[in-house]
Amino acid sequence: MTPEDVIDYWFSERIRKHWFSSTPEIDREIRDRFKALWEDASAGVLDASWRNSPTGALALAIVLDQFPLNMFRGKAESFATERLAIDLSKWAVEQGFDRQLPKDRLAFLYMPLMHSEDLADQTLSVALFTKAGLASNAQFAKHHYAIVERFGRFPHRNEILGRESTVDELEYLNSKEAFKG
Repeated sequence: MTPEDVIDYWFSERIRKHWFSSTPEIDREIRDRFKALWEDASAGVLDASWRNSPTGALALAIVLDQFPLNMFRGKAESFATERLAIDLSKWAVEQGFDRQLPKDRLAFLYMPLMHSEDLADQTLSVALFTKAGLASNAQFAKHHYAIVERFGRFPHRNEILGRESTVDELEYLNSKEAFKG
């Protein structure tokens, strides 16, 4: 499988519709089609061949950040490669790869930063989405930033990750303003 295979799949008209509203069928399709690739990516097997180009880095970010959210929805494994995706995203930005990608694909290079529970990563996420003129994504980045700033993490992950929620987090999760992922 090549980076282009991942890009073609992820940015296809059929899959675009499910980016933020997946179905069990799409989750299963991604797991069946890409789990072995994700395992290779998580073991660093793809680094040498994918990491050093804008398209390869974008594809790797999708494999490490987006695919596990689908493949392992509702399980701790969803976040197993989050740190790898965050580090890759930062590295790709340092290389200037974000300036070489089409604007309509750029969000998925920055998305791992939005998923981070580190406030510095959240700050960078807001700055990058804003600078790129990705207004809708920037709004979501600001929302994610506010949650991490308030709680130091994403409370909706607590149960999945076996973390105990604070009283404030429980009140938030039971409110209308709660972000559930």
